[in-house]
Amino acid sequence: MTPSPEGLAASVKTVKSRGLPPVERWDPPFMGDIDIRIARDGTWFHEGGEIRREGLVRLFSSILRKDGDDFHLVTPVEKVRIVVEDAPFVAVDVDGHGEGRAQVLRFVTNVGDEVSAGPEHPIRVETGADGEPAPYVVVRRNLEARMDRKTFYRLVDLGAHHDGWFGVWSDGVFFQVLPLDQLEG
Repeated sequence: MTPSPEGLAASVKTVKSRGLPPVERWDPPFMGDIDIRIARDGTWFHEGGEIRREGLVRLFSSILRKDGDDFHLVTPVEKVRIVVEDAPFVAVDVDGHGEGRAQVLRFVTNVGDEVSAGPEHPIRVETGADGEPAPYVVVRRNLEARMDRKTFYRLVDLGAHHDGWFGVWSDGVFFQVLPLDQLEG
């Protein structure tokens, strides 16, 4: 039997809990792959067509779990694997409050999550072969959001120099972005 998005949605709606469902505690049987893909820009697709209902995307994002390198939609009764091209979420905004070590950076994602970067929600920046930075922040359950370009530029505007690095402070943690010797003039 091939799992369906409608079946997944119905299973989630039967779970009566506040906040996010406790997918990390569920251990349902693996039911196979489902043709759902999250594109690099955060757009969700089913069988090649874009899922346009924001509520459905948010519902599915609430039952998303990363197991090793695989991403699954998990309910109490089934677990299905989906494809995620990069990170499952996109950080679409950041605001900084405070200054220096006391600064706290608050991110908002494309699915409505709000998270403050810090020890529980670290920021990391990878540099691609083309030299372009790829910045991420952990949102929840080992799931990351890749920062869109405007959010990364806002993050850079909030940056500081520390121990030979350019980076940002948030919740008492300094997150390295780029070594100072690599900064352009």
